[in-house]
Formats: sequence, C-alpha cells, structure tokens
Amino acid sequence: MAISLTKGQKVDLTKGNPGLTKVTVGLGWDTNKYDGGNDFDLDSSVFLLDENGKCPTEAEFVFYNNLKGGNGSVEHTGDNRTGEGEGDDEQVLVNLQDVPQNIQKISFAITIHDAEARSQNFGQVSNAYVRILNQESNEELIRYDLGEDFSIETAVVVGELYRHGTEWKFNAIGSGYQGGLASLVNDYGLNA
Repeated sequence: MAISLTKGQKVDLTKGNPGLTKVTVGLGWDTNKYDGGNDFDLDSSVFLLDENGKCPTEAEFVFYNNLKGGNGSVEHTGDNRTGEGEGDDEQVLVNLQDVPQNIQKISFAITIHDAEARSQNFGQVSNAYVRILNQESNEELIRYDLGEDFSIETAVVVGELYRHGTEWKFNAIGSGYQGGLASLVNDYGLNA
C-alpha cells in the first residue's frame, strides 16, 4: 500500500524497498474548464541537481524537448498536450543505480505552457499529484496529492528524489513559482 505524503514530508524510498532500482514517477492533473478559455497544456520537467542544487549542464534538464538525462538514467516518456483521460498525464522513468554520482537530487516540476499569454495559473488546476511506482511490479509506493494551495503560480516543484548516504529518499515539496518554467530554469542555474 502506498504511503500518502503531506507537503514537506520526507520518506525513505529504497531502504524500505530492498532491491528497488527502477521507479516510474507519475505526474497527473485535471484542469478546470472555463467558457471561451484556452486549452491547458501542462508539462512535467525534471532537473538533475548537483550538491549545490544546480543543473551541471543543460543535458541534465529533462523535458519534452530533451527526453533523457543523467547518462540515460532518467527518461521522460513524452509530452501529453491535453491531460485528458484517467491516470498519469506524464511519466518519468528513473534507474536509481545508474544516476551519475555527481547528481544528488532529481527535482520534478509541473508547469503551464504559455500560462501568461493564456491567462492561466495553478488556481485553475485541480487534483495535481506525483506518485512513485516500482517499475517492475507497477506497485504504487509513494503518493503526494498537492491540494488546492496555488492561485497565481504558473509552475510547481512537486517533489524530489534525493540521495541519503547510499539510499534514495523522496521529499514532497509543493512549492509554487510565478514566471513559469523560465523562473525554474534560472533558479536551477541554467539560462532560459
């Protein structure tokens, strides 16, 4: 049974699941429909971070235009432009044992594409979540439902996998940003 997290909660991933090396990170959301409104296009992005909390190179920024990072240890399965349907809207495959040693954290974010031009924000998004599954058994191990805490934000860092000694843990972050993906890219040491 999955562990359900609240904002700021940290939980062990590999210690309690011996032998776990491959996980699927599922991200999902629903958008509220407004009359005459533009369609929403939400995107998941992944930042592979060094000990300074920065992306060492642009290759460690994984998103719909760069589907692999960390020497192939992190793979985005592709862009879902509508968010329609049940289940995860986008997924990221992570092979924990192959993540390069200089990468200390893997940060997962959801952003709204063209949010400012479309007058959209996370106040119009509901049921956003991140979950970690055992890739081999498809068992859900960890789930974090973001709730309705955001009103003007156009990007949300939902959580991060991070090294703790020889183990991996997960931190439910749930921090919103204004300025969309560009603000996150800058914060993580890359130039937008």
